[in-house]
Amino acid sequence: MTDRHAALRAMLRTLKLPAIADLFAELAVKAAKAGLTHEAYLLELVQAEVAQREQRRIARLLHQSGLPLEKTFQTLQLDRFPPAIRQQLERLRHGTFVAEAINVLALGRPGAGKSHLAAALGHALVADGHRVLWTSTAQLVQRLLAAKRDLRLPQCLAQLDRVACLILDDIGYVQHDRDEMEVLFTLLAERYERRSVILTTNLVFSDWTRIFKEAMTSRCLPS
Repeated sequence: MTDRHAALRAMLRTLKLPAIADLFAELAVKAAKAGLTHEAYLLELVQAEVAQREQRRIARLLHQSGLPLEKTFQTLQLDRFPPAIRQQLERLRHGTFVAEAINVLALGRPGAGKSHLAAALGHALVADGHRVLWTSTAQLVQRLLAAKRDLRLPQCLAQLDRVACLILDDIGYVQHDRDEMEVLFTLLAERYERRSVILTTNLVFSDWTRIFKEAMTSRCLPS
């Protein structure tokens, strides 16, 4: 029996079914005691495999997201926010805005919890299986500028387009020059009505020309 189990376990791993390989013997004993049919036993095995694959997928998405691990809804002090904001958060955390390619702006004074709020939404989206990328605006702008210098901006934008929700933190803290403004605007325009963006900023709308220095560009910014 031991040799047969070892051979079966090895074949299951070759077939890339690690959960079934780990659980088939244990579940077989439980199935026999419970009088389960072969189909019911097989269903439990397959469900375990599917669940483990989904867990691995979520873990992979979380690792790729760059999200700060500590900034979740569990650690967010919701009572800091007015009731209207809490209601809006409850709607947003279900992720419908991503399916509808709607953008979200978290605006407030420094220390108000904007970044934590945005990160918590990102964690909720990842848990639902969405691809998310968290980055500071400054870092992303430098990434886009480097791609532009290397004549790879279209490829970089296409790579970012695979992200269902892009979270740009602290968009108001960088004084962008013309080249920085142009690549950032290009990114936002490419995603407009196609992919979601979450922005955090301490700038009121009247100050957004600090980022997009040409007033017409600022007025044309997708929202």
